Amino acid sequence: MVVVGSADRSVNKSTPLSFLPSSCFKPRGRNNATASWNCGGGGGGESRANPRCNSPRSIRALLRLRSAAHLFGKHIMAITSSTNTIGLLNLQKNGKHSNMDVPLFCSSHLKVRRLKRIFKCASQVNDISVEVVKPEIDFKDPDWKKHFQEDFDNRFRLPHLTDILDVKPRPTSFSLKSRGPLGDGNGAPMDTWYGYVNDDDRALLKVIKFASPNSAGAECIDPDCSWVEQWVHRAGPRKQIYYEPKEVKAAIVTCGGLCPGLNDVIRQIVFTLEKYGVKNIVGIQFGYRGFCDENLREVPLSHQVVQNINLAGGSLLGVSRGGPSISDIVDSIQAKAIDMLFVLGGNGTHAGANAIHDECCKRKMKVSVVGVPKTIDNDIQLMDKTFGFDTAVEEAQRAINSAYIEAESAYHGIGLVKLMGRSSGFIAMHASLSSGQIDICLIPEVPFKLEGPNGLLQHLEHLIKTKGKAVVCVAEGAGQELLQKSDATDASGNVVLGDIGVHMQQQIKRHFKYIGVPADVKYIDPTYMVRACRANASDAILCTVLGQNAVHGAFAGFSGITTGICNNHYVYLPIPEVVRSPRRVDSNSRMWHRCLTSTGQADFH
Repeated sequence: MVVVGSADRSVNKSTPLSFLPSSCFKPRGRNNATASWNCGGGGGGESRANPRCNSPRSIRALLRLRSAAHLFGKHIMAITSSTNTIGLLNLQKNGKHSNMDVPLFCSSHLKVRRLKRIFKCASQVNDISVEVVKPEIDFKDPDWKKHFQEDFDNRFRLPHLTDILDVKPRPTSFSLKSRGPLGDGNGAPMDTWYGYVNDDDRALLKVIKFASPNSAGAECIDPDCSWVEQWVHRAGPRKQIYYEPKEVKAAIVTCGGLCPGLNDVIRQIVFTLEKYGVKNIVGIQFGYRGFCDENLREVPLSHQVVQNINLAGGSLLGVSRGGPSISDIVDSIQAKAIDMLFVLGGNGTHAGANAIHDECCKRKMKVSVVGVPKTIDNDIQLMDKTFGFDTAVEEAQRAINSAYIEAESAYHGIGLVKLMGRSSGFIAMHASLSSGQIDICLIPEVPFKLEGPNGLLQHLEHLIKTKGKAVVCVAEGAGQELLQKSDATDASGNVVLGDIGVHMQQQIKRHFKYIGVPADVKYIDPTYMVRACRANASDAILCTVLGQNAVHGAFAGFSGITTGICNNHYVYLPIPEVVRSPRRVDSNSRMWHRCLTSTGQADFH
């Protein structure tokens, strides 16, 4: 059951979704210029509508809204109770598609999640499309679990060189029983070492069996929360490889923004490539732009060059956002005779890596494109965590501690700390939990109000009255609906966020001045200090394993994959499955509940 509604009342709500039963459409929640339509839906978020609304057939809805000027500053809402449903927004500016696809929702069965996003549209935006997809599952079929697992296995199958080329495997040159690559006369036969991973090894993606859809953080496939095993490929070295190491040219590129641990990953990729016997290793400078900028030359990399780069933050190769077209990048890869490309970056960078992989496949090029997920926000789907996150949480403690001392030392002191997190509040949540000094934690996933009897400012009044001080932690993407709208984007196509920290500082000062209560507000933004620091011990270990596994995956012949950690096991995942949408904090999860218990904050609605 999927319905998408528009804030533009001129849109005929029955036309774009006419293939759904008309009885499903019921106006719901009309408020100002916002309207949505729900396919039934009873109390408690359960679907009790016309049974045709819950048809197991695949539902694919495409809603195109013209004249975007009518949508300026208004809402588009999506309501769903389907399984694993994904909605994407695509903005088209001046006839050119932007890469600003964002998830509208992703819901579990029988659980209605309604997400409202303010779309920052301007007159040059001339086309908006919302696409909603529901997988085809017939729960009445006694073999539905088998069909689900078959579909899951197909989705998580790893692309391989043999899919497009007639290449034969050869015995691996990697062994820890030798000082160098096997085959140089200095190693024992590989049959005497059992450190290889079998291609049929798998790790469980989900490990909790929920008894009810109402359980905290429940992720259910069917109404009964049936247990269905979901296996993904285990990462590590294989007995057979698909490249001759001495003939390989490998390239490494770091994209996006800075993140603790970049140099650690670069270092381990180089070390592991040399362990296989690769001699020709280069770095591409300043992200994807380094492929086509004549002023940016390849950086030769070796054990000696990267030996101590992990002792400093930043990236040896430099970073940047955006870059040339995929076709131009692949032309450059072809001209440079690159056989393996290791891409370090977040969701956007991985989407680019997958496009590079697809283009290489079309041209039948023997190139392995392997991603290493880099996002300090920890917002990559399916993974326990990404490198840089633990360091960011640890460094955030310094800012929070400073804010606490400032608040403690001042009369009616209020410490305000803004941390990273465009669309996901993991850093703010974990930093608040670990510090134990936060009174209010604000994240993008949980909307809040400043004014009113249940607003944040009223709660701050209570804290000042009862404790004499307060410390607030806010993620950079929180409360964007409170700020002035903007259509500005960065080089990656991300909407430039308003500064919620400065806005809150001003509003808090204004409020306490208005009520005649003195308040000393101190605002701290440690963003660039956190990004540029060296990885801590936990992240350094994670970077080491991810860098090694990226090389193992490339030599195993995989391409269009990324490597990560799921349930404490290292795995390979196809890139499309991890870039569908950013990972977000589940406001019904136990971790968020723990954070609320720690802060004792109210519900600011």
